[in-house]
Amino acid sequence: RLFPLREQGMNCRAKPLTQQEIQAFKKSKEVMQRFVRAYQLMLRFYGILLVSEETGELKRAENWAERFQNLNWYSHNNLRITRILKCLGEMGYEHYQVHLVKFFLTETLVKETLPNVKKSALDYFLFTIRNREKRRELVHYAWQHFKPRSSFVWGPHDKLLKYR
Repeated sequence: RLFPLREQGMNCRAKPLTQQEIQAFKKSKEVMQRFVRAYQLMLRFYGILLVSEETGELKRAENWAERFQNLNWYSHNNLRITRILKCLGEMGYEHYQVHLVKFFLTETLVKETLPNVKKSALDYFLFTIRNREKRRELVHYAWQHFKPRSSFVWGPHDKLLKYR
């Protein structure tokens, strides 16, 4: 498995990851480099480029239009993206999570290039973010760009209005 988790996935023969295995992975520079390469590989498959390994910043790849069409047509990709996001958190790449979720929120809510990914971005991707403050920032960002704003159900509107 490229993106192992501590929970049972769709493959009932794959064993969930243990906390000890996660710690062993994190101690191995080679394993962590392979993990980042696997992440980059999947991003390219989705039409996304990792601009900076240090920050996690992302941008559209040259073939983004073709790859986004695939993302819009085949919703099983959303399960994989959720798995990748959860694994990023497990492996200590929370900053990568934040950039990937914001990328999908921007593409679905602002640029409207991924309409069939919007529900997954809001219902699942957003809530994989481990850092509470970053998750709140992303919920606020989603609320700012959601239309119609009155139908936004992912946070209390009175708190979102006051959020800074």
